[in-house]
Amino acid sequence: MKTANELDVETVEPVKKTGSKGLSYKGQKAVWGFIYVLPWLLGFLFFFFIPLFLSLQYSFSKVESGPGGLSVNFVGMKNFMDALTVNTSFNRTLTESIINMVVNVPLIVIFSLFLAVLLNQKFFGRGVARSIFFLPVILASGVIMTLESSSLVNAINEQNAGSGGVLNMLGSFELARMMEQAGVSETIVSYLTGAVDRIYQIVSQSGVQILIFLAGIQTISPTLYEASKMEGATGYEAFWKITFPMVSPLILVNMIYTIIDSFSRNDMTTLIRETGFAQFNFGLSSAMAWIYFICIAIILVISSYLVSKKVFYHD
Repeated sequence: MKTANELDVETVEPVKKTGSKGLSYKGQKAVWGFIYVLPWLLGFLFFFFIPLFLSLQYSFSKVESGPGGLSVNFVGMKNFMDALTVNTSFNRTLTESIINMVVNVPLIVIFSLFLAVLLNQKFFGRGVARSIFFLPVILASGVIMTLESSSLVNAINEQNAGSGGVLNMLGSFELARMMEQAGVSETIVSYLTGAVDRIYQIVSQSGVQILIFLAGIQTISPTLYEASKMEGATGYEAFWKITFPMVSPLILVNMIYTIIDSFSRNDMTTLIRETGFAQFNFGLSSAMAWIYFICIAIILVISSYLVSKKVFYHD
């Protein structure tokens, strides 16, 4: 005679294998995931694959323009060696880009999660507050950035820097003194005071991350919070036991997005572009781009591996 558990397995297993459309739940997720990335995949194949291949070819070649067009002559690893040993700006700019990324990414992700939790609360003017924190994404558009580079805006910024720079310096000094008196490590003190100095950069690069976190928080079932409240959990405990685990996949997503966004907003891209289109050294420019790409890929693999081990997935 079969037990109840065996009967349950027989009745449940066919549903898991076939599902409502002949696919398991995991298979349906895989299909919809492929459909979701299909536009990007088609765009990459039709618009980016050939330029990517050409840049790889140029990185191993000397590209010169002549009467018949561009001539591409194979030179091996010379462009890579010139970028790493001859060019005086590449190593310094690459190092600064990586350091800024390491400093800014944790601050942006933590700040975005904190703001998303606050903006998810019910209070008067919540819609206006959400719009204000998403405003930097609009200000980062090409037209606004061009406007910001005008002489009038630069003059205003210099005026504000002259009056506000002293206040920022005094605020950072006071914060550092208070933390050192509390016994905080000097490394942490310097990191946090540096975060105060970077507050404009952090806020201006957090708009998309806040929206992603906010969307994830709103998908959490309210019954979880109601049950925790009935059990006597505080808001602090509910955050660490419910909110944080449930949005941990989005922490990984925002971390990857912020790393890539950080690497696309620094002087390294400017150096690569000027080397190729101002100095017309496309071979060296392509070699710089591929070294930069490899560094980004290594950082993404390491950071994704470390963070993904702590991610909680809830189906």
